[in-house]
Parts: sequence; structure tokens; C-alpha cells
Amino acid sequence: MENKFSRRSFLHAVSLLAAGTAVSTPLMGFGMKRKLRVALVGTGVRGTSFWGRRLVEQYSDILEFVGLSDINPGRLDYALDYMKVDCPTFVDFDEMMVSTKPDLLIVTTMDSTHHEFIIKGLEAGSDVLTEKPLTTDENKCQQILDAEEKSSKNLIVGFNYRWSPYITKIKELLQNKEIGEITSVDFHWYLNIHHGASYFRRWHGVTKNSGSLWVHKATHHFDLLNWWLDSDPEEVFAYGDLEHYGSNGPFRGKNCRSCAHKDDCKYYWDITKSSRDMKLYVENEHHDGYFRDGCVYRHEIDIYDKMSANIKYANNAVVNYSLTTYSPYEGWKIAFNGQNGRIDAWLDIPFMSNETMDQEALHAAEMNQNVSDDMHREPLVLHKNWEEPQIIQVVSERGGHGGGDKRLHDKIFKNPEAADPYNHAAGIRDGVMSVLIGVAARNSIHSKGPVKIADLTSIEPSPNRA
Repeated sequence: MENKFSRRSFLHAVSLLAAGTAVSTPLMGFGMKRKLRVALVGTGVRGTSFWGRRLVEQYSDILEFVGLSDINPGRLDYALDYMKVDCPTFVDFDEMMVSTKPDLLIVTTMDSTHHEFIIKGLEAGSDVLTEKPLTTDENKCQQILDAEEKSSKNLIVGFNYRWSPYITKIKELLQNKEIGEITSVDFHWYLNIHHGASYFRRWHGVTKNSGSLWVHKATHHFDLLNWWLDSDPEEVFAYGDLEHYGSNGPFRGKNCRSCAHKDDCKYYWDITKSSRDMKLYVENEHHDGYFRDGCVYRHEIDIYDKMSANIKYANNAVVNYSLTTYSPYEGWKIAFNGQNGRIDAWLDIPFMSNETMDQEALHAAEMNQNVSDDMHREPLVLHKNWEEPQIIQVVSERGGHGGGDKRLHDKIFKNPEAADPYNHAAGIRDGVMSVLIGVAARNSIHSKGPVKIADLTSIEPSPNRA
């Protein structure tokens, strides 16, 4: 009976969780007397680290990896060593599911293939946790919704930004109606020439793989908007173009290592300086032909490098959003306009915080999962009509996505019963809605007109997500 728990019980437990939390749900929420059996498909950087080695190091007393799967046998061998696990590996995913019968399947493959493994995992009788984005288009979203509805098992989408102290403070102010009902939002995200360029080196640079950055990257931002506004998107109109990377470059090569333009190209990246990338990718290129240091000017790149969207929400709020991929600095700015005031917030804008860290090092620090004492204060401004503005200093962290990763895992494994007054939890509807904004934006660019979210899947947008 230990594996037979009700759908209502599962969803109640999930309400305590957000990104990554499924690893503890069946074990801690349903009274299992054994370790949770976990299988992982996709052994790239994200799979082997955040959903792999981190879980092994911190939670091996309550879970165990029973199988790893990838199309590249070399990466599988590396994953075993890097994650410090001793379990079977499978190039054949179906064989892994039959042989290992995991309680939980974690999906960290190429975005465009998420739906395949999600659906197969549910059909095989496993709960599934997928890395964001949920998938890459509306048809795959619907397939996942249909499969989850038919299944007795459940799906969780991995989000982590919600959990950072700075992001949560914004949610607190909005939820407490400090500026009244929200009427409009300006949200601008800047990827710098180091981090931004990396998407164009990888498989992400091709729309059929990633759904474009409208989906792969912006799904994070759209999920925050949906959560902050507590409403579903209703209609999207967008512009986008590819004007900097891809065929726009003055020269190109196969990849950085073999390029004849190393001395001339400002985007030249020496992968040999990264031991991890060399072992995980370069040493295994002969298995699948994938180059991690691909040329940012290669002709096959077809994703947008500048993007702008107008999003109308079901609660009548309007959002102006933009994403730039070749900024000299990385960071973001947001402004919420309400009936009774305004909130201005920003992170990592160097000239607004006297930041002196190199931009490449800054991104590395944000991704670092082991930083625990890099505490600092980040300001935001609360303006109430007819009153002086208030500068609110939020104690924040730099590593682990602004402290969100650590808090997410601490809640799951250390304090699973802790209250969640700001509804950090994220489930399948959150995953779908965050993807559909990006899909609608992409479709809008093609059609040169607005796209209604309700026309994309069977989900009807709601003005109040609660």
C-alpha cells in the first residue's frame, strides 16, 4: 500500500513545494519506509549537478539513484563519477524504466524532448519532475496535460527564482496590496556578452531544440510575472529579430577550438580552461557530434537575440517585457504601477550598486551552489501616492540564484511542513502558463498579430490564480 496514495494527498504535499521538491514528496509525504528510488534522464551540466550531485551529497539518507540515461554513453560514464553514484546506466530510456521502476523520474534532456520522457515516465507509473521549461510548443503542452490527466501519477516543473529573498519581498509587497491593484508592469532583462552568448554556442541557438529564448530563458521571467500578479496571461503581442549573432557575424567557424579567427573574434571562448566541460562534453563529442563551444555566428542559429512583448493579463494588468542578449552587463529592472503607487526593483545593474566584479565572474558566482556567507543588501523602492518614497533594503545572497536554490531544498528536506504564505509552490499549470507566453510571443512575431492564450491549449486563463 505504500505506493498507493491519493491524488488529493499528492497535490496537498506539492502545495508545500516548488522547483525540485518532488524528490522528497513520495518519501516524506506518503510514509514510505524505504529510500525514494530516483532515475535521471539527461546527464548534461544541469542534470549531473543540481538534480544529481547536489541531491546525492545532501539527501542520500532518504533517496537513491537507481538509473541514469542519456543518448551519449561517454557522458553517462562521466555522470557516474561526477555524481558519485553506483547505479546502472542506459542509452535506451525505455529499458531503464522497465529495469529500475523508479518512484521518481527527473527529466533534464534537451527542451524539445522533455514531453517524450515526461509522458513515458507518467505512463510507466512514475512521478515526474522536469527541468524548466516544461516543453517548447503548445502541442507538446497539450500532450503533457492530457498524459498527466490520464495518469495516476503527477508532474512537477522545476522553478527556483521564486524562492530568493529579494524576489519574495516583491511578492510580499504586492500581496499585501501596498500599492493597490496592479495596472501595468515594465520588466526588462539583460543578458551580458558572456552569459548571453553562451546560449548561441549551444544547442539552445536552434529553435527546434529550445523553443528559442522566448521559452528556454524567458519562461523563468514569465513564471515570476504570473506569480507576482497572481493572474494568468490572456493575450500576447510581440516583436523579435536576430540581428547580432548567427549569420550576422563577420566570420564563422565550426567551433571555437578549431576556428581560424580566434585572434579576431571577441566571442572566442576557450573551453579547454574548464576541466568539467572538457570531461563532460569535449571527450565525448565522438559519440554524438555535439560541440559545446559552437560558433556564435554559425548559419544554423535561428533564435531571436532581441525580444519585446506586450502581455495582457486576465486581471487586466498589462506588462511590457524585453530581453536583450548582448548587453555589456547582466541584470534586470522591473517597475509595478498600481492604483495607489509604484514599486521599482532591480538586481545586478552594476552602476546602480557600485558592482566591481567582472561580468563573467558575476554570473559564475550566481550559479555557485556552495556560497553560504555572501550576504549583502539589495534595495528596492516603494512609492505610495502622496507620500515620500521608502527605500527597502533586502538581505540577499548572490550564489544559488540569489539564495533561491538553497531555500527551496531546505524547505523540502529540512522543513517540509513550514508554512508557505506566498505560495511559492509551482506545478503543471505554472509550467504550462510560463511556456505559453513565450509560445504566444513566437507565434505573434510570425503572424504579426496578437495571440490569445486560450487558443493554445485546453486551459482557460483565470484572473485569479488562487
